[in-house]
Amino acid sequence: MKAHYYFSSVTRCSDLWNQPFDTVMLDRKEWATGDFVVGRAIGERNRLWQCETKTGRMAEMVRGDLLVGSLGKRAATLEGVGDWRATGANRELEALTSAGLLGKSTSISPMLPDLMRLEYLGHVTSAGKKLGMKDFVKPVAPRELNIPVVLIIGTSMSAGKTSSGQVIIRALNYLGLNVAAAKLTGASRYRDILTFRDAGATHVVDFVDAGLPSTVCPHPVYREALEWMLSRVAGCNADVLVAESGASPLEPYNGGIVIERLRANTRFTVLCASDPYAVLGVQTAFGDRMKADLVSGPAANTTSAISLVKELSGHRALNLLDRNSYPELLDHLREALIIG
Repeated sequence: MKAHYYFSSVTRCSDLWNQPFDTVMLDRKEWATGDFVVGRAIGERNRLWQCETKTGRMAEMVRGDLLVGSLGKRAATLEGVGDWRATGANRELEALTSAGLLGKSTSISPMLPDLMRLEYLGHVTSAGKKLGMKDFVKPVAPRELNIPVVLIIGTSMSAGKTSSGQVIIRALNYLGLNVAAAKLTGASRYRDILTFRDAGATHVVDFVDAGLPSTVCPHPVYREALEWMLSRVAGCNADVLVAESGASPLEPYNGGIVIERLRANTRFTVLCASDPYAVLGVQTAFGDRMKADLVSGPAANTTSAISLVKELSGHRALNLLDRNSYPELLDHLREALIIG
């Protein structure tokens, strides 16, 4: 019987589902970040797990199902920390994200459901060569980014960055601009990019396209991927880039590099915060290197929160999910981008 695979969304940069491949068990010393591997779900017989597939659709998996994912590392403050390097002698893996970022957890929030456990069946190979995400990255000619950037950063994961980006993209479309969108840091998840596309971005890109399962990686590796992403945006003839930096700039996802690299292009910065005190924390940590033009996210959910943000940090805050805020957002964007 032909094997049925669930191709998780970290594989979307590849063509594995269209080409035959072999599954070969490799010694641990041959493993590397970004390698495509096959795992068989193990554990409770009646348990259902969620897998974000290559199309972005969520699919249910059960024990015995085969998953194709990528070895990687995660360092989420609210959910979990893990790394493929922590895999034990039995080579059992876990799905650190539903998108197929595979490794072994080292710290998990008690609020997070049990991770899907996987028996390592082997690496994806073709013609005797193991395959990884970077094998499918399409070359891009280096280009200088010369369009304005609306930069969205956060105080943590789940601070409202993608939701804010969705609203901002719609607003920029309303202003008649051709919008490109990018998720430049974080852990792989296709849903965010699809949200930007659905909001009206004509061009979208993220670090998965650049060959990274997450941006928890050495600075030189990330800088190379960042330049690839920015060159791709520069070649799409957009009027403005809405760029989201996942997690927070203080976490090991290389968000600080994004802020510095895009400083000359950034015309408007939105800081999405989990609460008003988090705004003060990021402001204190970054000082003059990070100045937000607007605070959004849960820190702007109510008028009381908005007043507290102003009192603590001096920043103006706006609930972007409130349709009554839309005219003010448009005014801010017109002013920042000098639109008549």
